[in-house]
Amino acid sequence: MILLKSPLFNSIKVFMATPHTPMMQQYLRIKSEYPDMLLLYRMGDFYELFFDDAKRASQLLDLTLTHRGQSADKPIPMAGVPYHAVENYLARLIKKGESVAICEQIGDPATSKGPVERQVTRIITPGTVVDEALLDAKKDNLLLAVHQNKQKIGLAWVDLSGGRFHLLELTQSNQLCAELTRLQPAELLLQENSPLEEYCSSFPVKIRPGWEFQFDNAKKLLCEQFSVNDLSAFGEHDYPTALVAAGTLLSYLHTTQKQALPHLTTITLENSHDYLQLDAATQKHLELFENISGSQENSLISIIDKTACSMGSRLLKRWLGRPLKQHKPIQERQQAIEEIIKLQQAPILNHLLKQICDVERIVSRIALKSARPRDLFFLNNTLELLPELSIALGNNQSTLITQLKKYLSPLPELQELLSAAIIENPPMLIRDGGVIASGFDEELDELRMLSTRANEKLIHLEQQEKQHTGLSTLKFGFNNVQGYYIELSKTQAEKAPPHYHRKQTLKNVERYITPELKQFEEKVLSAQVKALAREKWLYEHLLLEIQKNINELCSLAQGLAQLDVLTTLAERAQSFNWSCPKLVPESQLSIKAGRHPVIEHLLQERFIANDLYLDPSQNILLITGPNMGGKSTYMRQTALIVLLAHLGSFVPATAATLGPIDRIFTRIGASDDLASGRSTFMVEMTETAQILRQATHQSLVLIDEIGRGTSTYDGMALAYASCTYLATTIKAYTLFSTHYFELTHLPQQWPCIRNVHLQASLDTGRIVFLYRVEPGYANRSYGLEVAELAGIPTEVLKIAHTHLKQMQTGLPVSQAQPKVQEHHTSPILQELAQLDPDRLTAREALDLIYRFKDMETIDI
Repeated sequence: MILLKSPLFNSIKVFMATPHTPMMQQYLRIKSEYPDMLLLYRMGDFYELFFDDAKRASQLLDLTLTHRGQSADKPIPMAGVPYHAVENYLARLIKKGESVAICEQIGDPATSKGPVERQVTRIITPGTVVDEALLDAKKDNLLLAVHQNKQKIGLAWVDLSGGRFHLLELTQSNQLCAELTRLQPAELLLQENSPLEEYCSSFPVKIRPGWEFQFDNAKKLLCEQFSVNDLSAFGEHDYPTALVAAGTLLSYLHTTQKQALPHLTTITLENSHDYLQLDAATQKHLELFENISGSQENSLISIIDKTACSMGSRLLKRWLGRPLKQHKPIQERQQAIEEIIKLQQAPILNHLLKQICDVERIVSRIALKSARPRDLFFLNNTLELLPELSIALGNNQSTLITQLKKYLSPLPELQELLSAAIIENPPMLIRDGGVIASGFDEELDELRMLSTRANEKLIHLEQQEKQHTGLSTLKFGFNNVQGYYIELSKTQAEKAPPHYHRKQTLKNVERYITPELKQFEEKVLSAQVKALAREKWLYEHLLLEIQKNINELCSLAQGLAQLDVLTTLAERAQSFNWSCPKLVPESQLSIKAGRHPVIEHLLQERFIANDLYLDPSQNILLITGPNMGGKSTYMRQTALIVLLAHLGSFVPATAATLGPIDRIFTRIGASDDLASGRSTFMVEMTETAQILRQATHQSLVLIDEIGRGTSTYDGMALAYASCTYLATTIKAYTLFSTHYFELTHLPQQWPCIRNVHLQASLDTGRIVFLYRVEPGYANRSYGLEVAELAGIPTEVLKIAHTHLKQMQTGLPVSQAQPKVQEHHTSPILQELAQLDPDRLTAREALDLIYRFKDMETIDI
């Protein structure tokens, strides 16, 4: 008995003794090994799915659901996809988070007794995809595992398509949220009954059995993978929890890939202290990778990612999500960018890099023996460009570029091998043949010559047969279904010789075969089969030969990606007129004429730049001003300038000086988190609590209008306490915006707090935003004027103005309620509504004004 328990099989009990066909028994046996995956079972020219797999696939892929045979007296549901189009369907399934097992026919139907032997040859899950058609070229595709012990949370993630393997250990669960937000794993492995499941629910989670999360098992797998006796070089003592997660990853990869992973040659041990920390809220509020609506439009990455190749685009996203903290590596990036600008190298480098293929992912497919002929062709083209790249970089002597030049060294032997082996513009698949170049292999050339001569022989046979029979419409032909044949028109078919055996009847012609032609066909097809088999063998050995250069190719990919990012940042600095920030050991944050990089890029008019200065003696700016006056923009641009500086990029300012900064915190905007049952105020307080507990004197903190979600006095008290705590206890660099004007007296009590405000003025009763940051505090919020701009009805605004005056004079609110007039329309307004001002002459307009003046006064 086979018990299938999965979401796809509804615990169906399948007895092998029940009357299933041998083919269906084979299917059920294979399916039992992959209960949680969709099984695509090859049958001729189709991949078929059965039972609940068929039902699910028909819904996901809009397939027609049919039936084949019966099980327990019920029809067996069936759906299928053509084998030649399977990649398109796989892409759709992977995007929906499904895992798929591909079952191929590996036996010979001609010699098989019973069902053709079949075997699962390929397993595809969202986190283990390597096929180009199934991947987003500009996004990492990560498989991540999480393990927790009493003290720490261990993370391990692998980019199978890029050959990168990383470890990280955390101490708090909110750090896990930040890392998952940064990494965005395509698939996440978690131990059954893990308390961390609630933090991982936003990602595709695969629950794994507890025995996979054992250190001894992990150590054995990792030592085998990296050919070492112990893991001391891989953080055995400092990263024990993460190593357990790494072992789980390897176990899962062995199950799904069913082969060695030669491109995973080392593990990168990440240390949070080496990077500027960005929690999940900060990544969201600063709109680094996507806007509030969830699209990339108008995000920071959308304006700085002008990379030439997909490897560079992926690396830039990694840099942006993991800004450096230590000044030395940042300054090395700055120096490289400065040199590229100074030597005017960006245009030629960009031109060359646009011709570069995705070496990183092609190398991974070579390692996994799934590279296609065009992968090798494009790789060869890239190798041919390396001497030109070296020449283009010639005079750039910056430290980082000098290191990259070593990665970009030509590989002449490999290039020569690829040039000799692969034809120009080869077919997509090796099974199509015609991939290996002539002259590369003598045996293949001889087999191909037989096919070439066969065509000449066929022409000769056709001429002979025409002369022998005297049939003018006679001609020889070939197709993949009928093979070789002799074709005669209907009018001459009755004259066909006796030794012509009818093969096919069509509307206007008859097709025949002769013993001689049959013998010829067998010779030709035998040569073609042998040639294709030889070509496949040569291709497999070519991949093995290229694998000997895996390390050099991985370094090449790394060097090309870094060069692309540095070139892009240089081009962006020039195009946007950004400047190189100065990094100093002293505690300060100084920005001269800073701008918001995204808003400036989108604006049609000139962006109003503003200065900022913070140091230990004055570390808090208390910001007041009207809504829409630019407070949030000013705060966000400060954070983005700091972030770009730690990226190694130039920044949107005429000058900037930064001391040591360890984290950026933001508490900007808020909305209900309905899924977690949290109100707007609860979200606001949770984010504020995280800041107050984790910020240090080297952190940059942005807090925008805290306390809005509760009563006025509660909110004011919380804002007061938070501001003073940041000023006196944490002493972080802080931008604190508020509409509580009572807080503007804080600088009198704590000199480290300084008032600034965003300017605005009234012009004929309407508010005008000036967007300039000036010393001192704003004298009003202009809330009612902003409400008028938003379209609040006039009657409501009148009530609001009356209430405001009463509250400002201290009278009870009940006395401030005006009588709402009954709605009526004045004669003047009625007449104006019927006029077309574009058709009035100046004289007619003047007459109207005098006439209205003489009319009885009407309150309009």
